[in-house]
Amino acid sequence: MASSLSGSLSISGAIDYVGASVSSTLTDKIAGVIESWTIANGTGANQADIMWHDQRTLAASTSEDLDLSGVLTDSFGVSVALARVKAIIVSAASANGGLIQVGGASSNQFINWVANASDIIQIRAGGFMLLVAPDATAYAVTATTGDLLKIANTDGVAAGTYDIYIIGASA
Repeated sequence: MASSLSGSLSISGAIDYVGASVSSTLTDKIAGVIESWTIANGTGANQADIMWHDQRTLAASTSEDLDLSGVLTDSFGVSVALARVKAIIVSAASANGGLIQVGGASSNQFINWVANASDIIQIRAGGFMLLVAPDATAYAVTATTGDLLKIANTDGVAAGTYDIYIIGASA
């Protein structure tokens, strides 16, 4: 049986921002879904057919390059060969002492989601990043020359843990 992917990804909030004016108390609210992406199975716009996720731990001051084209295996034991990345979520454990950095691989960088090969996103302990590209083009992965996503732990003393989710398309 072939695998199939469908569902939705959303950002929602329930935030009250309360302030006082001269004559009253004012409340500004964020309530409900802020952004949402509905995903159907396939490789076109608003479609994906591959999902890979893991919780990983890096030793102090170390990094790893995640090969998005043929080295990782999904939860069914199938090799993940992404042609396009539609969404990336990386969250840093709240117990981390340093930053989790995403991006900046030394060679064969998966970089078209940032402006330059040296660009790095720094995720503080307890924080996360979410990147979504729902269109058919998304962020192309080029096997052997543009497929390494670097993740680094900046803590010089302790290990750093992060969760990563990648949703993409095989074509």
